[in-house]
Amino acid sequence: MKIEHIGIWVNDIEKMKLFYEDNFGFVSSNRYVNTEKQFTSYFLKVNGSARIELMKIPESRMTDSAKGQNYYGFAHIAFSTGSKEKVISLTETLRDKGYIIFSEPRTTGDGYFESVVLDPEGNKIEITE
Repeated sequence: MKIEHIGIWVNDIEKMKLFYEDNFGFVSSNRYVNTEKQFTSYFLKVNGSARIELMKIPESRMTDSAKGQNYYGFAHIAFSTGSKEKVISLTETLRDKGYIIFSEPRTTGDGYFESVVLDPEGNKIEITE
């Protein structure tokens, strides 16, 4: 198991991308846009370490009190298991232990096979392939 990426909600995605590129040597992926969800993101990586996912939605969607979602700052940490089967297996193990499965295993719009579980304090943990 390894840390795959850390997600950060940002206000100015281009400014934040340049900050990590110019000051820490990160290299950015192509910009990902999901027009239906009004979601934009970049993945940044440096020297084979865990990546940073910068994420942005319109200000009008910044609060989602029904889910307790915060759209500024750290959003989640993602762990890579190495396979779809391990994603499914670990998700079921955590469900059996009583943890909340926030999002069932699936392939996301940006190509990840993942599930999302909440830790004991409600923080999102992405379990990726």
